Amino acid sequence: MIISHRHKKSTLNTRVTRKISDVPSDDWNKVFPDVLESYDFFKTLDESSIKQFSFYYIMVYDRKIPVGATACFLVDYSLDTSINGPLRRITNSIKKIKPNIFSLKTFVCGIPMSQGRIGLAGKHEATFKVMIRRIEQIARKNKAAIIAFKDFDKSYTGMLDPLQKYGFSKFDSLPNTELNVWFKDFEEYLKTLSGATRYDLRRKFKKVDGVVDIRMEIFDKLEPGDLRDVYRMYLEIVARHDMNFELLPIDFFRDIPKNMPGRTKFFLWKIEGKIVAFLFCLVSEDLLIDYFVGLDYSVAHKYHLYFLKFRDALNWCIKNKIKKYEMGITSYEPKLRLGFDLAPLYIYAKLRNRMLRPIFNFICQFLKFEHFDPVLRKDKKKAGL
Repeated sequence: MIISHRHKKSTLNTRVTRKISDVPSDDWNKVFPDVLESYDFFKTLDESSIKQFSFYYIMVYDRKIPVGATACFLVDYSLDTSINGPLRRITNSIKKIKPNIFSLKTFVCGIPMSQGRIGLAGKHEATFKVMIRRIEQIARKNKAAIIAFKDFDKSYTGMLDPLQKYGFSKFDSLPNTELNVWFKDFEEYLKTLSGATRYDLRRKFKKVDGVVDIRMEIFDKLEPGDLRDVYRMYLEIVARHDMNFELLPIDFFRDIPKNMPGRTKFFLWKIEGKIVAFLFCLVSEDLLIDYFVGLDYSVAHKYHLYFLKFRDALNWCIKNKIKKYEMGITSYEPKLRLGFDLAPLYIYAKLRNRMLRPIFNFICQFLKFEHFDPVLRKDKKKAGL
C-alpha cells in the first residue's frame, strides 16, 4: 500500500510504501545512486521476510517527476551493539534476565547491512526537507524513540551535517575497508605490503599449496545442498561475533541471484568435496563487495583459510579487471595488514525526547565503536580520522 502526501505551497509530494515493488523501478533508478544495493537488492530483502526489520521506501515527486528516493527501516536497536569484550559479557548476562533492557525503537534511514544512501535530483534542498518531514512523521506514528541516518560516507556530509542544527548528533560509525586493485598479478600486490606481512603470507601459503587439495569453485547461485552448508557456516559466523546487527534468513541467499542476475557470486573452497570456506559477493563491472564470509573453524587456522580465500578472491578481481575490492566492516587487524584503507562512515542520530537528548548524546559518545576496538582506534588516530 502506498501512502501519498502533497506538501502545502509546493509542487512536491511524497509516497511511502512498505514494499519496493509498489514503486516503479524506473522511478527509483532515475534518482537513487547507481549502486549494487538498489532496487533489486531491496526487493530481495522484502521477499526474505526478515523478522528484525520493517522496511519503508520513500519517493519524492515534483508533480509526476521522481526527484528523491531513500530506503528506511524500523528496528529495536540495542544500545550495546558496539560493545565487545568483558563489558559485552556483562550486558549479555543482564539481557538474559531482561531481554529488551537496552533496546530502543529506532527509525533508520539506510539499510541494515550496508551504507546508507539517498537519491536526490532537481530541488535538492526542498526535496530533502520534505523527505525528513516524512521520516519524522513515520517515526512519530510508530512511537520510535530515535531517528537515525546510518552509515553515510563523507560524500553526504554537505547534505547531512546541517541536521545537527535540528537536534541530531553526528557519530563515527565503523568504517568500511577498501582496496584499490591496480596490480597486474598477486606478486605485484605483495610488493605493496610490508616485508614482515609479505614474508608471513608466503609462509602461510607454502604450508598449504601442494600439501592439501583445496579447490575453489565459483557460482552465480547455489544448489540446495551447497546452500544449506553455506547458510550453516553463515550462522556460525553470526554466533561468533558480538557486533552483528542483522540475521538474514536462508531465503535471502537463495533469492538474491534470481533478483540480481549476473551481480552475485558465491566463492566456495572445498576439501574432498566438503565446503571449508565461502564468500558471498556482489559484483559490478569494476567493483567486488565481499559481503559475507564463512569458515570451517575445525581447519580454518590449520590451512590459513582466511588468507587463502583473500588471495583467490583478489586474483579473481585482477583477472576480471575489478578496480575496487570492498571487504566491509569489523576484523580490522588482518584487513589493515593486507593493505586495505579505512573509508569513514557516519551516523546522525536524534533522540526524539528533547529532555533526555543530552544524556543520550553522552551515552552515544561513550559507546563509540572505536572505544572497544584498539586496532581501529590506533589506526584512525594514525590516519587522522
